[in-house]
Amino acid sequence: MNTHLRRHHVETHLKSTDLLRDVVIGMSDGLTVPFALAAGLSGAVADSRIIVIAGIAEICAGSIAMGLGGYLSGKTEQDHYKSEIKREYNEVENLREVEISETKE
Repeated sequence: MNTHLRRHHVETHLKSTDLLRDVVIGMSDGLTVPFALAAGLSGAVADSRIIVIAGIAEICAGSIAMGLGGYLSGKTEQDHYKSEIKREYNEVENLREVEISETKE
């Protein structure tokens, strides 16, 4: 292969699988639960409008729950990261020798 072409070739890779994981879990949950609800209700309820309304209500409730779950998860991760940074800065300031020995290990 020509070295000129190799130098300009840039490969892009997924740096974090969090988004992909969230999409897969969301699609799995978002499709499974409404179908299961519709299947369960279709045996118990004769009116198809009730089944459709229940399915739409479940999709709305599921969307809110997934959105809040994602937001709270991200917020918690961010808060944890900030507290770890604060703790490390405090340790560097007050326990300098211990921190230096940690970096040597």
